[in-house]
Amino acid sequence: MGKVIRQKLPTEYSIGILLLIFVLSYFLSGRLFETQMADADQVPNLYVGMLLASVAVIIMVLILWEELLFPVRIDPTDEEVIFRNHRNKLKIQVLIYLSIPAIVVFLFVNYEVNLFSFIPFALVCLIAPVAGKLGTGINNYNDFLRLTEKEIEYKNNELEGTIQVADIQTMSLIRDEDGILSKLDVSMTDHAQLTIDLDEMELEEFYDTIEEYMSVHYKQLLSRKG
Repeated sequence: MGKVIRQKLPTEYSIGILLLIFVLSYFLSGRLFETQMADADQVPNLYVGMLLASVAVIIMVLILWEELLFPVRIDPTDEEVIFRNHRNKLKIQVLIYLSIPAIVVFLFVNYEVNLFSFIPFALVCLIAPVAGKLGTGINNYNDFLRLTEKEIEYKNNELEGTIQVADIQTMSLIRDEDGILSKLDVSMTDHAQLTIDLDEMELEEFYDTIEEYMSVHYKQLLSRKG
């Protein structure tokens, strides 16, 4: 079983917040339709429409608040540990996201909607998840760092490679001005220099675990800067 690296809130708090968002969005969603609550008995399906609108909001929140469905994990073995942030969860998020336009189209086609309220609702639900993914770097969803006793393998956008530990002279953990780990500098025995940009790879959730692993397995090669 993978080790959870970070989950910001206890599960019960997260579920409570989601329920609160759902309840609020359910009652507010009545404004999306021309038929108001006072006339709901005349259009029983209004409640179904309100429910679907609330579901769309919850799906949007789950995609943006990804730690709830996708707590950051590592899956260590005796031989290696792989740090990967984006790839697996992004595929699932895309599938979940597709239900939002389906709900929006269904509501627009089957209900008499209030365009003044419905259009902003639809735009927020459709655009916010996409903007959130672009903002967190969708281009590096394949990035990873693999550490073993014998080699270090990495992929950072177009930069990738495998380094044999036996060919490393020293390694340095580089920190930013706030003291947070950001890069790994590697000096090879042939005097070549290599920098692995952990910050650019968006592996910040793993920094403590990366440093812990390296301190144990690469202790003789490790120096610290910054």
